[in-house]
Amino acid sequence: MIICDSLFGKAHHKNGKANAFRHALWNILICQKTYIHSKNEKKSIVWTQKITDLHEKLAPNKAIAEAMDLHNNRLGRLYFKSLSSASEEETVAFLKEKTKNANLIKDIEGVKQFQDDLVHLSDEND
Repeated sequence: MIICDSLFGKAHHKNGKANAFRHALWNILICQKTYIHSKNEKKSIVWTQKITDLHEKLAPNKAIAEAMDLHNNRLGRLYFKSLSSASEEETVAFLKEKTKNANLIKDIEGVKQFQDDLVHLSDEND
C-alpha cells in the first residue's frame, strides 16, 4: 500500500491502471517473500494464490471487478517467475512498464481476451 500510495496517491483504490498495478505487485511481493523461506517457486505461487483468492472472495465486489482483480493477481504470480530474485525497485520498475500497456475492458469477456496483459475498468484517476 505504501508503494502504491507513493506512486498513485489514492487512485489505486479505484478500478484503473493503478489498481491493476497494486494487485499484480501484491502477488509478486507475497511470492518473493515466501520464496525466501520455502526456496520453492511453485509452493510460493500456490500459497500466494490461496491467500489472494481468499481475499477476493471475502471482499465484496462486483463480478467484473472481482474478475479483473483475480486476473491481475494471476499475472502478478506469473511475473514472479522472472522476478523471484529481483529487488523491490526492480520489481516496481518492471511492473510500471507492464502497467503502461494495461488494457481497458468493459466486461468479463475482456478479461479473457487479454490473458497475458493487465486489465482495468476505468481510465479515471490513473
